[in-house]
Amino acid sequence: MKQLKLLNNQRPTNNFNSYVGKFKALADEKRLQIMYELCQRGKTNVLDLQEVLGLPQSSLSYHLKILADAGLIQRETQGTWSYYELNSSEVNALLSEELCCIFRPSR
Repeated sequence: MKQLKLLNNQRPTNNFNSYVGKFKALADEKRLQIMYELCQRGKTNVLDLQEVLGLPQSSLSYHLKILADAGLIQRETQGTWSYYELNSSEVNALLSEELCCIFRPSR
């Protein structure tokens, strides 16, 4: 039986919990649209996101909170405005060779 490639000499299951919330957050079309817009626009305020996505403020806030709690986006407050942007390091980690190698058999 082939073994999974280990990261930092840890069993892969030790790392799975950190990914569960991130993948749950990504498992929604609206949240993927939000991330796409943030990728295209960079740091964006809530009103601009609300306008481009056509979401009510309460719905947008709900989705932004889920993405922020998963660490996929970051929020910065400037005065009374909140600005959101992708957390590039987290997004890159999800797309990385490091994560993908867990699911590739060792050779």
